[in-house]
Amino acid sequence: MILGKVIGNIVSTIKLEIYEGYKILIVQPVDPDGGPLGKAVLAIDTVQAGVGDTVLVIDEGNSARVIINDTMAPVRCVVAGIVDHVLKEVTD
Repeated sequence: MILGKVIGNIVSTIKLEIYEGYKILIVQPVDPDGGPLGKAVLAIDTVQAGVGDTVLVIDEGNSARVIINDTMAPVRCVVAGIVDHVLKEVTD
């Protein structure tokens, strides 16, 4: 799973049928403090996330296909949750 921040949407007038009804989001992986980590990914939105939301992304094809209920879909990443808070353990 990837912790990320939604930074944009993809708009497409022609797309595979499996993508109909889903938003495709641009998600920037982030660290627990919200700092960027690595390259942004495209993910199918299954939870009604929007730009600015912190989200959990599953970056694994089989799990993604289970979430959208299509075992043959050409899908790798899905947004599986919207994060309310990130709590970090404090150690002294």
